[in-house]
Amino acid sequence: MNWTKKLAGISAVSLLALGLAACGDDDKDNASGGSDKTAGEMVDYKITGIDPGAGIMEATDRAISDYGLDKWELTTGSGAAMTAALKKAYDKEEPIIITGWSPHWMFTKYDLKYLDDPEGSYGGAEEIHTIGSMDLAKDKPEAHQILQNFKWDEEDMGEVMVAIIDGEDPADAAQAWIDENQDKVDSWTEGVDKVDGDEFTFVYVAWDSTVASTNVMAKVLEDQGYKVKMSQVEAGPMWTAVADGSADALLAGWLPVTHKTYAEKYEGKFEDVGTSMTGVKIGLTVPEYMDIDSIEDLKK
Repeated sequence: MNWTKKLAGISAVSLLALGLAACGDDDKDNASGGSDKTAGEMVDYKITGIDPGAGIMEATDRAISDYGLDKWELTTGSGAAMTAALKKAYDKEEPIIITGWSPHWMFTKYDLKYLDDPEGSYGGAEEIHTIGSMDLAKDKPEAHQILQNFKWDEEDMGEVMVAIIDGEDPADAAQAWIDENQDKVDSWTEGVDKVDGDEFTFVYVAWDSTVASTNVMAKVLEDQGYKVKMSQVEAGPMWTAVADGSADALLAGWLPVTHKTYAEKYEGKFEDVGTSMTGVKIGLTVPEYMDIDSIEDLKK
């Protein structure tokens, strides 16, 4: 046997194995700042987004322009596809940049951070508004009053979102939250007369936050005697349906930035019924293990 050739072969195999191992750890090292790669090189200059009609996508396009991120691409998809991509990357501690917003269950499940936004492309703290049709107060005053009273916080919504993402049916998760928070629900319905089978239509987008709020409020109105229909659409058609009166209300009016375009487009054709939550936020989001802190870092 030619031992020289055999040893050479073993050495070659060993070097190949070491090389593959190094390649396998490359993204992980990059994510935690262990190499000289820039943030853009780590993620192939890709920001993982959601559905193209979402206000956060418009804000991200604005950020790309504001920061001169000419090499960067914003990919479209859905909220579910975005969170699936996040989970896949997070489980392997690989780099990823997503369009994020809170409240959202992913901030409970994963250790994430917003990138600083010195240019203000995403605005400051936002609010979630209940948007109603122009005839809502006249035609359905009881529902209108309840929606005016509707206020809850990020922790409330988070409980419902996490239950749903853990596999519970949205209606069941909503009912469980109501059962545990009856005092808060009573504050929304106090002094409001019940109705007898009046129809009420919500429109909503398939964002986890909106699924949670719409299912909770649907249950509340049903207990008040309404026959509630929930219709899932994209963000644009959601606002259109309320503006043209084919739907009664939406619970996902993120203002003043996220849905600014829709609010301006339909000005005078809807009622801003009230603010259900304050201090919400949107922006570019990354796992804590990534060694970047600002959108400015993406210019490198």
